[in-house]
Amino acid sequence: MRKWGPLTAVCLGTFMLLLDVTIAIVALPDMARGLHASLSDLQWVIDGYALALAALLLGVGAAADILGRRRVHVAGVALFAAASLWCGLATGPQMLVTARVVQGVGAAATLATTLPLLGSVYRGRDRSTALGVWGAVSGSAAAVGPVLGGLLTEGPGWRWIFFVNLPVSVAAVWLTLKVVPESKGPRGLRIDWAGTAAFACFTGATTFAVVRAGSDGWASAVTTGSFAVAAAALLAFVLVERRVAQPLLDLALLRKPAFVGVMLGALAFNGAAFGVIPYLSIWMQTVLGLGSVHGGLTLLPMTGASVVVAILAGKLLHGAPAWLTIGGGLLLIGSGVLCQAVLDAGTGWTVLVPGLVLVGIGVGLVAPALAGAALASVPQERAGMASGAVNTVRQLGYALGVAAFGTVLISRMRDTLSHDAAHTLAGGGAGALRGTVSEHTLRAAFASGLDAASVAAGVTALVAGALVVILVRTPRAAASPAGAPARAPPAPWPPGRGVPAPEGASPRPGPPRAPEARRAGRGAGVPGSAEGVRTASGGGGFPSGAGGAADWCGVVQIPWRLRTRNLRNRRQFCPALPLVRAFPRLTSADAVSVGGSSPLPSGLGVG
Repeated sequence: MRKWGPLTAVCLGTFMLLLDVTIAIVALPDMARGLHASLSDLQWVIDGYALALAALLLGVGAAADILGRRRVHVAGVALFAAASLWCGLATGPQMLVTARVVQGVGAAATLATTLPLLGSVYRGRDRSTALGVWGAVSGSAAAVGPVLGGLLTEGPGWRWIFFVNLPVSVAAVWLTLKVVPESKGPRGLRIDWAGTAAFACFTGATTFAVVRAGSDGWASAVTTGSFAVAAAALLAFVLVERRVAQPLLDLALLRKPAFVGVMLGALAFNGAAFGVIPYLSIWMQTVLGLGSVHGGLTLLPMTGASVVVAILAGKLLHGAPAWLTIGGGLLLIGSGVLCQAVLDAGTGWTVLVPGLVLVGIGVGLVAPALAGAALASVPQERAGMASGAVNTVRQLGYALGVAAFGTVLISRMRDTLSHDAAHTLAGGGAGALRGTVSEHTLRAAFASGLDAASVAAGVTALVAGALVVILVRTPRAAASPAGAPARAPPAPWPPGRGVPAPEGASPRPGPPRAPEARRAGRGAGVPGSAEGVRTASGGGGFPSGAGGAADWCGVVQIPWRLRTRNLRNRRQFCPALPLVRAFPRLTSADAVSVGGSSPLPSGLGVG
């Protein structure tokens, strides 16, 4: 327990937080009936959590580097537990939405510190094992969420999807305080509070405007005013980031086409792949009459395919270019979502299975590759910032996708139903309309709305996939500004047996190292040594990436272009080989905390 206790504590918190993203989807109809919630209320139940997570992730990561990562992690778990109790005791939709926002704040504090804590505890083979287990836990949370949510909703009731977090939180806090040591980032860091506040205002106002457009119209005073507030907040964020010494996001990165392409792909990914899922759940349970468990099981083709493809892609697509995995995955997601736009008044849920499988395949390709692609497009010293930005944009894309596609759904349903009836039907109130509207009309209206939302999501993914292919394939020389210094070459291979030769040359083992040289290589600051890597990471325990050309593998940096060569020789000095082969994009900077930019896991699902 002493050795693997920190991993157990971190995995408990990770599983609980990521499970809470998907577990609420199948409970939405019961929430609507129990709290008399409208469609916009249900949208905010999902979006409130994701927005708080996206808005605070980078800023809380910076605070954790200063205040202490374990302290912030424990505070985040405790806040998440208190908010879960609040959610379960909610007496109205507004109370539930507020509690979900507080849950998102706790989740941001917990997830921003998860991987840095693991990096401060484990080294070598233990570190690769810990990362492998953590990645598996992250991926399984998305797959288990809908099924577990259905079981709890049909059993003790929807409130228990929140109450179940309480004993897990208590165990996670106790174990963290008992076995996880405290760690901090390098001295001299500062928190960009102004940038954090401006970005939070921008994300909240934008999502609020899109949600209100579904009920009030795009030209209403509330909608246009909210968009104006969002534009002002975005301008303030840009001005702040240009002036502060330690910004949340270095705006110079936006001059790199490859980085912009990855950001666009991350923004579209979660929204296009998962933004329509809440409405599918409401349709299956309130219109088709499926139970909560059955509704959760219908999503298994997507979640199961994503897990299988992520594992197989890790073994078969060593060093595959990012434009292929991310761009191709988004094209598959777009095709899969478009395949779901075949509903009518007489169709059942089974027609969704081919599209769900295609979406799952695309998710399995895109999710593990996003962080590595972001690192490949930025300098080494910006690796942590890029990784955190990718995961922040993913959560923002999910929140905007749920809001935007819900607005499209309502707009199409109004062609058949009145304004109030359309909102009632989309909000899970089909039972209240069956006395005044025919069953055929209800089914046809909801099916047409889902078809329109699926088309919008599919086109979004296809356009984003094409942009990723175009931008990420931009030659490095063309992407660099004129006069910019050339990037330093990747770290050299350590001398010794089994070192691959450069491409085009025959492998030639180097001379064996004397015991004194090997002992000297363990000193602080020596390239290739464990202590040198730790120092380069800013004290967080993980190196800050490899300028897009190298990957963390034990205590050496392995260039991507040599990854597929000499596998037998590489095994001799690469203790992290099983993790690299299973998760080729789970690089060192997926866990880095540079300037407070700690990322969310780039695993499966919406988390």
